[in-house]
Amino acid sequence: MRIALVKENKNHEYRVALLPEQVALLHQAGHLIEVESAAGQGIGISDQEYEQAGASIVPSHERHRLWQQAELILKVKEPSLEEASWLHGEQILFTYLHLAPLPELTQALLSSGVTALAYETLSTDDGYLPLLAPMSIIAGRLAAQVGAQYLQSQYGGSGQLLASVMDLPPARVDVLGAGVVGSQAALVAAGMGAEVHLWDISQKALDRVASRGMNAKLHLLQCELDPQSLSNTSLLIGAVLVPGGSAPKLIKPAHLEAMPAKSVFVDVAIDQGGCSTSSRVTSHDQPTYWQHGVQHYCVANMPGIVASTASKALSAATFPYVQQLAEQGMAALAQPELQRALNIHQGHCYQAEVAKAQGLALKTWAD
Repeated sequence: MRIALVKENKNHEYRVALLPEQVALLHQAGHLIEVESAAGQGIGISDQEYEQAGASIVPSHERHRLWQQAELILKVKEPSLEEASWLHGEQILFTYLHLAPLPELTQALLSSGVTALAYETLSTDDGYLPLLAPMSIIAGRLAAQVGAQYLQSQYGGSGQLLASVMDLPPARVDVLGAGVVGSQAALVAAGMGAEVHLWDISQKALDRVASRGMNAKLHLLQCELDPQSLSNTSLLIGAVLVPGGSAPKLIKPAHLEAMPAKSVFVDVAIDQGGCSTSSRVTSHDQPTYWQHGVQHYCVANMPGIVASTASKALSAATFPYVQQLAEQGMAALAQPELQRALNIHQGHCYQAEVAKAQGLALKTWAD
């Protein structure tokens, strides 16, 4: 199979979808691997290392040809609209898509006829998301770090340290969502000495956290969150997830207005549209903005700033599926896990939450 490993083009996105050792395995299996020049530069991997692994290097001025001629395209983040216009119906695209809040991109992929598989909706029979989990762990841990950073005075924050000092109380951190992202955010925040409150609509999720002995106060959210619950919150972390779908808007102006002045809100759910009515996508160049007296951090590719760790973790998780796609092509979609990764195929939407968010007709593999 002709496989393209393309360079990411999002703001400060340094990750890469395959490492040279994985390229070598694909090459040894008889596949043609083409790598866009500087694809691994962000994590210190040179073009020469990919060449030594058996890949051909394609200069960036020929990236249009690279995209059009590939049978399987591997990347980390969703394609741009321009990149989507280069796709066609004989190709498989395998990447994070997060299409629910992106109707223009969805339409572009539908029009192209491409088969688009999303890392974030690939799941095992028990509901585990093996390709989302590595980045969720990283994003959750980063959320506490960046939240603590933007509480610092030089970033406009309240100047509060998360940990207790002498007789001063620790800062309060509230985390919405007790899944992978939320539990990791809570773990790091607690480790930094904060008073952590973790909220979820699922008692089962909270019980899993409790079984780990985490130093956090757990709250079952049975109705809308009372704004006054956040009246002492210095750092709010949004970590809610509807796999493949738009994040529910749990945070409204009243919640933010109830928080102390110069508090910080980190919305890790921004990939899926954000969990606040005030959330909008930011970049690593301009990561924050202020609204309702609260500094918002809404960067959609948070793990990109720890690109070496993220690339190693992500490629290790995705590679078994890459091998299946390379060996079997479209026939690999007979496997249930890859069927659940299918978002777009031959001009139809196959992902229920994307269809629901955008009012699209839903097709299933059994149709």
